[in-house]
Amino acid sequence: MSQQAIQSEVLKVLAERHSVKEYQAGHKMPKEHLEQLLTSTTQAPSSWNLQHWKFVVIEDQAYKEKLLPIAYGQKQIVESSVVIAVLGDLEANKNYELVFGPLLEAGHMPKELYDNLAGQVEGAYKYPQVARDEAVRNASLAAMQLMIAAKALGYETCPMGGYDAARFVKEFNVPERYVPVMLISVGLPAKPARPSGRLSLDQVTVANTF
Repeated sequence: MSQQAIQSEVLKVLAERHSVKEYQAGHKMPKEHLEQLLTSTTQAPSSWNLQHWKFVVIEDQAYKEKLLPIAYGQKQIVESSVVIAVLGDLEANKNYELVFGPLLEAGHMPKELYDNLAGQVEGAYKYPQVARDEAVRNASLAAMQLMIAAKALGYETCPMGGYDAARFVKEFNVPERYVPVMLISVGLPAKPARPSGRLSLDQVTVANTF
């Protein structure tokens, strides 16, 4: 495929992704699609490559029913193929050795750089607000990547911030290390997404400075 064709396909996926709230109930996503979706999601960028995310993959209908009242009865919870709860990692600094240790051992990263970056990370994570900001920011990057990957695989999605996060933490046994960021329903649409307007570039951009 030519570069122009790839560009066209990518831009088409971006243009055609819309939030869909009505799904073909009962559809089960093939395992290989779900694995590809999650693999593509984890290829999102993140600060220091610490990969500040955890995903609760909710496929079982009983757990969807459990989630339904937590999400204030939004029917896409139970009708979609899968709901993915995107969590941010408040202790992503603990991933440092997992991410960079193999590079150091293989000789792909100098010890001086390894130690320098480790110092940066630990210095930043002394501040709880930094840890929380990084958790939400980087998990959100992964969430957007998930929705684009789903569209490329032929699925529709809907990101949801309207749910009781504290209740979700309690009823789904989420460790204190993680903060809920959003829920994303994924499935085959029962009907096309409604058109949505967008503000013009003049309304949302500023050239160089205010």
